[in-house]
Amino acid sequence: MSTQIAVRLPDDMVRFVDQLVEKGRGSSRAAVIVRALNRERRHEMAVQDAQIYAEAGEDADMIDLVRYLSGQPVDPDQ
Repeated sequence: MSTQIAVRLPDDMVRFVDQLVEKGRGSSRAAVIVRALNRERRHEMAVQDAQIYAEAGEDADMIDLVRYLSGQPVDPDQ
């Protein structure tokens, strides 16, 4: 389901959105704006996750894993 809303944007922002549509970076103004909002939503979720990790403190098992993995050679072919 979707809901149509009216949003007032500055002229330069509308020009930018229109340029993205012209370049094929979005099928419509709505598609460009939905993609931007999805990106913002993912960012907010990542910020919340970071706060949870910061509040939880260090995890001894994860520290040991990072120490182990940081000492392993990296094979770019795998």
